[in-house]
Amino acid sequence: MKKSFRKRIAILGSTGSIGTQALEVIRANPGSFEVELLTAGSNADLLIRQAVEFKPNIVVIADEKNYSETASALQPHGIKVFAGEKSIDEAVELESIDLVLTALVGYAGLHPTLSAIKAGKQIALANKETLVAAGELVTTLAKEKGVNIYPVDSEHSAIFQCLSGEFHNPIEKIYLTASGGPFRGKDAVYLANVTKAQALKHPNWNMGAKVTIDSATLMNKGLEMIEAKWLFGLKPEQIEVIIHPQSIIHSMVQFTDGSIKAQMGLPDMKLPIQYALAYPNRLKSNFPRLDFGKYPGLTFEQPDVRTFRNLALAKEAMVKGGNAPCVVNAANEVAVEAFLKDKIGFLRIPEVVEKCMQKAAFVAHPCYDDYVHSDRETRILAREFAI
Repeated sequence: MKKSFRKRIAILGSTGSIGTQALEVIRANPGSFEVELLTAGSNADLLIRQAVEFKPNIVVIADEKNYSETASALQPHGIKVFAGEKSIDEAVELESIDLVLTALVGYAGLHPTLSAIKAGKQIALANKETLVAAGELVTTLAKEKGVNIYPVDSEHSAIFQCLSGEFHNPIEKIYLTASGGPFRGKDAVYLANVTKAQALKHPNWNMGAKVTIDSATLMNKGLEMIEAKWLFGLKPEQIEVIIHPQSIIHSMVQFTDGSIKAQMGLPDMKLPIQYALAYPNRLKSNFPRLDFGKYPGLTFEQPDVRTFRNLALAKEAMVKGGNAPCVVNAANEVAVEAFLKDKIGFLRIPEVVEKCMQKAAFVAHPCYDDYVHSDRETRILAREFAI
């Protein structure tokens, strides 16, 4: 009898929204997956509970202050514990890992993803900032190493699924759908006084705080445009964003014959996570099924880029190329953090991004060190502007 193969998974950012949902998928499919590595930033309590349940070979806690607590708790279980960001880079190189799920938030996902690619690991990418900040570097390295990057974002997973069996057919255009967030249809007067609590109430998706704010400003969709450019080898003019409030169609591909394929389903991140982890197979699931009777109308509208300027700024950076997307990403991370700490208002987020785009040095053909410098320089500028 042929022995079943369980894919050995590393989850970078296991205590976050994507990481915890990935573990739900793994829990439901014990015959298909096993956990080899878990990493977290500072949430030692949850990381310990996850490790006790899933019994990985190694866990890494990035915040070294939490090392002793984590190591003491997991020592009786025979789980090796390391600390620090450098340990994450080293751990992803383990021979026993088949696939690395990058579920870290923000620019922090770039370096460990590069380390995993250099080690020849297949990547399930939930960290869009990795391709936004350094898309050319990441995709070039992946091609050199023969590494596949499987998208986890629902929109890019939808595009990927629509392209199944179509990779030999040229794409005319893709449509990235957006719910419009909690402030769809609102004007600048309304947005001037919105609160953090209001911005964190997404109408359809349950996501982490940073991604939820990005959705409210439409920056999330701007970053996804840049990510799609690199994932699918597209030109900026081949990428269009369309508002679809019901979040049932997750994205669409238009081919050169005019035909459009769409991927549909209820807004549940576990589906694209499972698709990326299990690819090329589709695993049976108990996820809720779409009842068309509950959605008698699916509607679409153009995004309001005058009010939600982040989308236009991200597109400008995508067209400009070089390190411009890296600048946009860094500025946005600082601005969103300032908003979440009640230091700036909602409409100040795009202001900070635009000022950084104007002030940060432009590099047309950046290397890795250029990206690091751009990220550092932009964060300094953004903190000055976010006052």
